[in-house]
Amino acid sequence: MVTMAKRFPLLLTLAVCLGVARAEPPPQLAVLGAQQITDVLYETVNWYRTIGSQRSTAGQAGDALILYANRQIAAEVVHLALDMARADAELLSSQASQAAGAPGMSSSADQLNAQRAQLEAQAKQIQSALQAARSPADSSSAQRRYQSAKASELEGELAVINARSNLIAAMAQFVNGTDSKNSGANALKEHIAAIEASLPKQDSGTLSAATSLAATATVRRLGIWDLAANALNLGSRLGAIDAMDQSTAHLETQLQNLSVTPVAAIKALTARSDALAGEAAHADSATIKSARAQLDKVAWQFRQTSAIVLPLGQAHVLLEQYRHNLGNWRAILREQERSTLSALAVRLGILALVLAALFAGAELWRRAVLRFEHESRRRHQWLLVRRVTLWTAVVLIIGFTFVTEISSIATFAGLITAGLAVAMQSVLVSVVGYFFLIGKYGIRVGDRVQIGAVLGEVVELGLVRMHIMELAPEGNYAPTGRIVAFANSVVFQASGGLFRQIPGVNFAWHDLKLVLPPGIDYAATKESLRVAVAGVVQEYQVQMVHAAGQLQDVLTARDGGKAATPRVQLHFSASEVQAHVWYPVYLPRAAEIDERVSRELWRVIGAHEDGVDPKRLGKG
Repeated sequence: MVTMAKRFPLLLTLAVCLGVARAEPPPQLAVLGAQQITDVLYETVNWYRTIGSQRSTAGQAGDALILYANRQIAAEVVHLALDMARADAELLSSQASQAAGAPGMSSSADQLNAQRAQLEAQAKQIQSALQAARSPADSSSAQRRYQSAKASELEGELAVINARSNLIAAMAQFVNGTDSKNSGANALKEHIAAIEASLPKQDSGTLSAATSLAATATVRRLGIWDLAANALNLGSRLGAIDAMDQSTAHLETQLQNLSVTPVAAIKALTARSDALAGEAAHADSATIKSARAQLDKVAWQFRQTSAIVLPLGQAHVLLEQYRHNLGNWRAILREQERSTLSALAVRLGILALVLAALFAGAELWRRAVLRFEHESRRRHQWLLVRRVTLWTAVVLIIGFTFVTEISSIATFAGLITAGLAVAMQSVLVSVVGYFFLIGKYGIRVGDRVQIGAVLGEVVELGLVRMHIMELAPEGNYAPTGRIVAFANSVVFQASGGLFRQIPGVNFAWHDLKLVLPPGIDYAATKESLRVAVAGVVQEYQVQMVHAAGQLQDVLTARDGGKAATPRVQLHFSASEVQAHVWYPVYLPRAAEIDERVSRELWRVIGAHEDGVDPKRLGKG
């Protein structure tokens, strides 16, 4: 009973008024004013229009059902408010008519109506006289002429009276439309009709559309990005529900305040009816007849006033139900927000732990490399692999943690990879070439290499390109003062090629081609050339044998330095005989060796041309 009293105070108050009411005279104005009705209608319609914004807050199937129920309740509340306004407009119109009919309260419209009624009565009298004048009678010709003249005169009077009546009728219609007593009720009725016509139409597919939307939204997404967006969305939806609840509470308070006057009128009418019934119990027939007329009037007023109070009470009940639905909806969303924030916190915690473990493993990797790998080149390679592996794993972990669906990131990664492969083809080939260059037989800083026609020493080997200090092939291979940059992709080029001096092997092979004079002993000349070149090379034999030994270690075919001995080969043709001489040179003294070899070869050829044994000439 206590709960019912809290939820339906207006209806219980009405019931008490009907049961125990004091005998009080009815008030002069027992209805609401036109301005009050207009204000509450505007407030109700604005509240109803906000229901359309709730559609975006329905994310689950339960939300859609609550939204559908609230829309039905809101539509019923609006119709009850319109019914209440119509009943009040009827009472306003009736009270205006009663006020106009009271003594001393006549207006211009009432005077015009009275004049019109008087003219209509005169017109009826003239029509009766005119009918009598036109009726046939046995009379003389003079009498008939008199009746004809009388009828003509009556017709003229009737025409004048009809014209006056039409003028007064037009004036009365205009005055009635602008009368201050009736204009309020008429304007209120027109206002009510306009408000009803402006209401948004009910969407018959609201439930199905909202349910389908909710079904689509119920797909469970566990990415951090989606969880954060869902948490923000739930917060905004809770804010919208709180705003709707405040608006509904304001409307409910306004309707309760509005019902005070009609409830008081119900009390007064109930008391008045009880008093009239008591007076009629001990009265004569005339008094009973007067009481009957007053009771009929009170009954009509009671019905009209009840038509105001009853919609207000029903609207109060519906608004309580509406707020109850909003409370349930708020509880559902708060539970969803709590679970979403919990899942988000768990995902962020897992991400932090995985990243911490990953960086800890990378640090252990770095320390192991620094401790167990003493060769700087290999250490640099291991640290580079560690860095690439670490950040690749970080990007993949963060990407898979933030995305919602594996298929979406796979598609996105495929498109990104294809675009990068096309746009950065040369860069990617250079990066791959870097790993070929640092391999077992790769190059390092300080190595002497030849790329195409450029000979020099490597001063920097980067991930994309290398820099070489150019050396002049003439003389002692002195630096030219220029730094040449090559992309690492040169390792994949078929033309040009990349030539590298084997580390530790500091000698190279030079060759000379000589045209031998005709008529000499070519076999003896060949041997003399070889002996002469060998004599020059013999002075650098220590360095040569050491470098050749290192070369043979690399080639796994050690021969005690024999690979560093000079060679001579003859080429015979119809026009001339050429001697092709190969000899090793110690690179730091290559220019000196070349000069001495060329001088010895020239001396040997000159001796054979003169017919002198080169051994007798000694060294030049």
